[in-house]
Amino acid sequence: MAKAKKIGVVGATFLVAGNMMGSGVFLLPSSLAKIGTASIWGWLITTAGALLLAFVFAKLGKLAPKAGGPYAYARDWFGPYMGFQTNTIYWFANWIGNVAIPIAAVGYFSYFFPILSEPLPRCIAVLALVWALSFANVVGPSFVSKLQTVTTSFALVPILGIAIFGWFFFDPTIFKGAYNVSGESNFGAISSAAALTLWAFIGVESASVTAGVVENPEKNVARATLGGVFLAAIAYIASSSVIMGMVPNGDLQVSDAPFALAAANAVGGWGGALVSLCAFVGAAGSLGGWILLTAQSAKAASDDGLFPSIFSKTNKDDVPVKGVLIVAVLMTLAVLVTSTSKTASAQFDVITSAAVVLTLLPYIYSCVACYFVVERSHTLVHTGAFWLLTSVTVVYCLWAIFGSAGNIVQYAFLFVLFITVFYPFFSEERRRQRGQLPALDAAVRTTLS
Repeated sequence: MAKAKKIGVVGATFLVAGNMMGSGVFLLPSSLAKIGTASIWGWLITTAGALLLAFVFAKLGKLAPKAGGPYAYARDWFGPYMGFQTNTIYWFANWIGNVAIPIAAVGYFSYFFPILSEPLPRCIAVLALVWALSFANVVGPSFVSKLQTVTTSFALVPILGIAIFGWFFFDPTIFKGAYNVSGESNFGAISSAAALTLWAFIGVESASVTAGVVENPEKNVARATLGGVFLAAIAYIASSSVIMGMVPNGDLQVSDAPFALAAANAVGGWGGALVSLCAFVGAAGSLGGWILLTAQSAKAASDDGLFPSIFSKTNKDDVPVKGVLIVAVLMTLAVLVTSTSKTASAQFDVITSAAVVLTLLPYIYSCVACYFVVERSHTLVHTGAFWLLTSVTVVYCLWAIFGSAGNIVQYAFLFVLFITVFYPFFSEERRRQRGQLPALDAAVRTTLS
């Protein structure tokens, strides 16, 4: 039997870049407009941080591949409680962040139906998308996979189109006139921009899942991960920069469809309509995959006994239907709580800020776990160099938290403390005493020690 054809390093690189660019960055230019063109520095710093995170996860994927991502690394290297905490935080970050995707999609569809810019109609439309894609997941992952494969190509049209052709309509005067409109110091403005722009790279840890279908994965997974982040960063920085030089800052701040507004200003209404349609289809389609990913991450922890058992129950097609529906209900609550925001971009800001802050803690744990993994497999010189690298990455993550809205960080900290009270229900020792778990095997004992 002939071997299945695998993806080369170039194909894998574009796969990584395409996956990140299809996950709901379409409202970021409006969010960044509230800071000004100084946000470009935030993009550059975030790119450096994302490349460091990409290297960490590529290294983990090569030396210690684990199903479950950050949750698995925290569980294996810091013990069951840290695994429980990481999974809970990561799961919350995922379903909260998922809400930003249909908000962006509806924001662009408002180009055709302006009434969707109003809070109540926008809320109804967002909820319709959430439940439509949730039921698509119930149909089966193969359907969602095919849907996302088609829609991702639509998502790339507005991002790459503006990034490449928008420069023909760029006005340096508009760009220079809004350097820092945030009212903060330059350092504070850039810190805020770095926290916002990290949203565009959330999911970088999922790139290593391509290892099984990539040629020479020991080398090419790391190359594809770093290369994919780099290509996505070029597209992000180019498109954000050019939009800020195409649309006056005041208009950009209140826009629910910044890419479409830029296209309409450049070539007329047909350009805005084309970009709006592509952004809507791309964002809406990517939502299905992210809902499935969120439900599957909960299932992985549930299978380990570190999350409620309801999340591990599947149907005949191995779909965690109850987990999908629970995610849909929670997303509905998040939409309703934030639905009073005056614009889609304001609602988007609240959602993405919360998701980024919650995601950063699992990233920090993964960085520290990576150091231990490297220590076991490299020389002392390499270990020292990697300790420096992971330390810089952790400092970057802490700085991104610093740049986030103060009330979001406060609530996130309280949430991390609050979930501690639920751990006894998932404690391995407690359940072992009740005869619900066998004793830990020697390999796991050695890992945890």
